[in-house]
Amino acid sequence: MEPLVDTIIEDPRWEGVGLAALASRACAAGLAHLGLPAQGFTLCLMGCNDARIATLNADFRGKPVPTNVLSWPSDERGADLAGGVPEAPTPGPSDDPESLGDIAIAWETCAAEAEAAGKPMAEHVTHLVIHGLLHLLGYDHIDDTDATLMETTEARILETLGVTDPYR
Repeated sequence: MEPLVDTIIEDPRWEGVGLAALASRACAAGLAHLGLPAQGFTLCLMGCNDARIATLNADFRGKPVPTNVLSWPSDERGADLAGGVPEAPTPGPSDDPESLGDIAIAWETCAAEAEAAGKPMAEHVTHLVIHGLLHLLGYDHIDDTDATLMETTEARILETLGVTDPYR
């Protein structure tokens, strides 16, 4: 069973990569890798453009520029110690799954990054959805030990999906 990913498409170009199905598959793989049941959680994913994400980045981070992905966890789930694994959230019942939070992803930035890296758009977006999911689950990359944990976790999840390690 896949997690409930409420996908909102603001930019129709996202339809071309099948964002909703891609996100459901990526989130299911991420939760499974972490030993969490997909059916107990929900999150919202917005596929937007650079203008929209620049506004969100300005409003929430004080950086009025586009970025590839932003996330807003529903709760603080970070580890107490740098480099520590965040405490896993408790799943909700099937009729009231636990909300993990929201993710926004920008078309132009993602497309430019995929092209520059010579990667298929779907693979790059899968990586960014997993990156956003891990942020919702309390992972971060503020310091080197946290970044190493998060990147290693991303790479292992991506491997289960047949996607090459983006950090190699």
